Amino acid sequence: MRNSVALSQPGILFLLVTCPLLTILHGVTCKAESGHLGENDPDRCMRHHFVETITHPIYKCNSKMVLLARCEGHCSHTSRSDPLISFSSVLKQPFKSTCFCCRPHTSKLKAVRLRCSGGTRITATYRYILACSCEECS
Repeated sequence: MRNSVALSQPGILFLLVTCPLLTILHGVTCKAESGHLGENDPDRCMRHHFVETITHPIYKCNSKMVLLARCEGHCSHTSRSDPLISFSSVLKQPFKSTCFCCRPHTSKLKAVRLRCSGGTRITATYRYILACSCEECS
């Protein structure tokens, strides 16, 4: 059992076990010792490109195909919920939870002009993702 720590107090025994045993018990895959996913891990949080056709939902306009990006993948941080200790009879918030999500880190505003019937033009705007990162979920 690698990376295990036993803490005990009278009547209480805590046993913290990390990856090697968990891998066997639950099929959990271990990350690098630092807790970060490797740069070559295909499942890490990263930007993925795709093509979307933009059309106006009401007006008859020419549609345009545009290159978009989304953030997708796993974050190496462990999600957890810790119980909070209170000296009040009412526990308003019994747990402190932390989790990390794959989210856009930087983006830029882009616009596409659609030519519509009657010679009018309509502009569609969207955010193009430049980079993704693991950030704490709200």
